[in-house]
Amino acid sequence: MGNWLSEREQRLVAGAEAASAATPIPTQIVSNGEYLPPPQSATQKRVEARIVELADANARRLGLSRRQFMRTSCGMAAAFVAMNEIYGNVFQVSPAEAREPELAQARAQGLAGQFIFDVQTHFVRDDFDHKELLGLAEFASQHWNPKMKDEGVASLARYKFQNYVKEIFYDSDTSLALLSGAPFDDPTWWFLSNEQMAQARTLINGFAGSRRLLAHSLITPGQPGWMDEVDKAITVHKPDSWKGYTIGDPLNPSKFPWRLDDEKLMYPFYDKAVKSGINTICIHKGLLPADYQTSWPEAWEYATVKDVGKAAKDWPKMNFIMYHAALRPIMEKPDATLAEFEKTGRINWVTDLAEIPSKHGVKNVYGEIGTAFASLAVSSPRLAAAFMGTLIKGLGADHVVWGTDSLWYGSPQWQIEAMRRLEIPEDLQKKHGFKPLGAADGPVKKAIFAGNSSRLYGLRPKIAQHGITTDKIAAIKAEYLAAGGARTNARYGYVARTTA
Repeated sequence: MGNWLSEREQRLVAGAEAASAATPIPTQIVSNGEYLPPPQSATQKRVEARIVELADANARRLGLSRRQFMRTSCGMAAAFVAMNEIYGNVFQVSPAEAREPELAQARAQGLAGQFIFDVQTHFVRDDFDHKELLGLAEFASQHWNPKMKDEGVASLARYKFQNYVKEIFYDSDTSLALLSGAPFDDPTWWFLSNEQMAQARTLINGFAGSRRLLAHSLITPGQPGWMDEVDKAITVHKPDSWKGYTIGDPLNPSKFPWRLDDEKLMYPFYDKAVKSGINTICIHKGLLPADYQTSWPEAWEYATVKDVGKAAKDWPKMNFIMYHAALRPIMEKPDATLAEFEKTGRINWVTDLAEIPSKHGVKNVYGEIGTAFASLAVSSPRLAAAFMGTLIKGLGADHVVWGTDSLWYGSPQWQIEAMRRLEIPEDLQKKHGFKPLGAADGPVKKAIFAGNSSRLYGLRPKIAQHGITTDKIAAIKAEYLAAGGARTNARYGYVARTTA
């Protein structure tokens, strides 16, 4: 586990755009370069093959190519039909949706106005020039897909501002987004500075004529001058909330790991945050490499939620949101993790997070689902259902928030559809005391998609949604769709190279 992929790891992966089928839903885990993705499983290969079969059959009936069909609402439905056939009924979808455009389009149009607030989105600054990252796209264009260079992909335009707006606001039903970042011990690695996040918020909202974008400010506890940067953020950048990594650096063991319950280090910060009215802090937890105990021996415990309960109890006016809901190593084998859950009723670190309210008597701890949900939905839908059930049972349906970790993985629309259609199987409900997730626009999913974050960020959903539906971005999106604009189903990043 090094800075992005090592030379050895690059030989084990292929560019996702060229090597993975352009299915509406990914059929294997995609890495943005931070970790080595696992190989596509035999089950995932079956899912992919079945999606292609359904696409070919229905595309012929409709006079479309396979690629064209997969970009339609019918194509999206076909992907979930295939997943239900292979994994068991977890997603709410009927085979008719994959065959009948009117039915699929009516459903899509009926949900297109749903208020969706994505609290974890990313793009990189134009002058980001670390060759370790830029070289990934160059390597891909040289070895896997020469057309990528002709198309300008090697410049990483896909990860930058213009494509961010397209993927988030035009190619998905996302209404409102929170722009986030990541701190590194080396500040030149930062994707966006606090100032740049604030500037992007001003730019997009000014262009749209509405409040389309919120912004984080990053905190770096323990690093020289970090509280001065907090003061500057409060007075100048005025972030909507804070973002931090208790492990310090997201890619390597850091010189500056820290705990949320460190009274000397963190409590003066909470005091300033509460007094400023910026009292929501978002913390990256979990998502460590599978060998975290050996590769991160001094830092891995900082990625657990052991420090959350005391901090939340001592600072009831602060809202603590755990990003990715603290799912432990993202690359754990999902079948083994599901088997462990079936046996014990626990998911590593996620259950620990869910138990904090009952153990500590607090109501200010939240779970954001991010990459954890996206990866589980692709690799083990039943485990994804258990993941959501665990969070809702422990934290409450009013304390789980929507985030996708896009732009790293392309348009977040498939993640939106996965959540809209997901239902917890009845046997899991009965055995573990989970409640149904309900309809796509039912109270539980409405709360997760936007209601809970709207409360945290002081938004009135009806007023915010009205402004969004009549702004400039909405007008451009309507023109874009009328001209035939559609999702590309592109995945940005890397998948395990096939050995077959």
